Amino acid sequence: MVDHLANTEINSQRIAAVENCFGASGQPLAVPGRVLLGEGILTKECRKKPKPRIFFLFNDILVYGSIVINKRKYNSQHIIPLEDVTLETLPDTLQMKNRWMIKTSKKSFVVSAASLTERKEWISHLEECIRHLLTKTGRQPSTEHAAPWIPDKATDICMRCTQTKFSTLTRRHHCRKCGFVVCADCSRQRFLMPRLSPKPLRVCNLCYRQLLAEKKKEAEADRRQTEPICSAIPGYEPSSGDDSDKSDDDKADQWPADTEFYTSEVSWSSFHS
Repeated sequence: MVDHLANTEINSQRIAAVENCFGASGQPLAVPGRVLLGEGILTKECRKKPKPRIFFLFNDILVYGSIVINKRKYNSQHIIPLEDVTLETLPDTLQMKNRWMIKTSKKSFVVSAASLTERKEWISHLEECIRHLLTKTGRQPSTEHAAPWIPDKATDICMRCTQTKFSTLTRRHHCRKCGFVVCADCSRQRFLMPRLSPKPLRVCNLCYRQLLAEKKKEAEADRRQTEPICSAIPGYEPSSGDDSDKSDDDKADQWPADTEFYTSEVSWSSFHS
């Protein structure tokens, strides 16, 4: 399918249409060899509540954003390289069915489809694209993934101390390492995790201790590797020279509150052939 659609006029038109829907706030999507394979609306489990999001599957990236006017205007564009993606099928809950998790090194989140058939189609197409990319680049599947955030409504108390009750005055926070919902007292520390952000991020006390221990262990291993080199070089002396996150999910959605997103007669996802 990719070879058939690449460099065709209809593929160029489809990609241009997606770029136009995101407008000036989106990134250019047309590059040589890139093919738009499918698109559809999926429900994304966000921090405060599940929300509809538009998803576009290309042969090398997955693009999603918030819906302002369906098929006309989208914003809050996110671009995920497919070679960094791992998928995990999840069981149904009372609130959401046909769920699966999209895991990457920077962000992991749960989505659900309108039907079991659509979930199978999405997963099948995603896995085929990922497999093709990894074969092409010779890379191994990613093994490190960011923890998905637990939704706010999943708990009324801190998931670490299990004592603090959340209220209008007592805010919920999320540990960027484990994704747990925690209180301020249980998440006062910040830790630099370059894989996620260039700035130190909020972590819970337990994860902070674990991260410190891992850092100390790595430093000790580096020191042991450096010692034989230093002792082998005459006159060698070590140098003594001195050497923020606001989710789009918190924005007010402009989709009508009473809209029914899924009906049995409507297919919300389509894949090009």
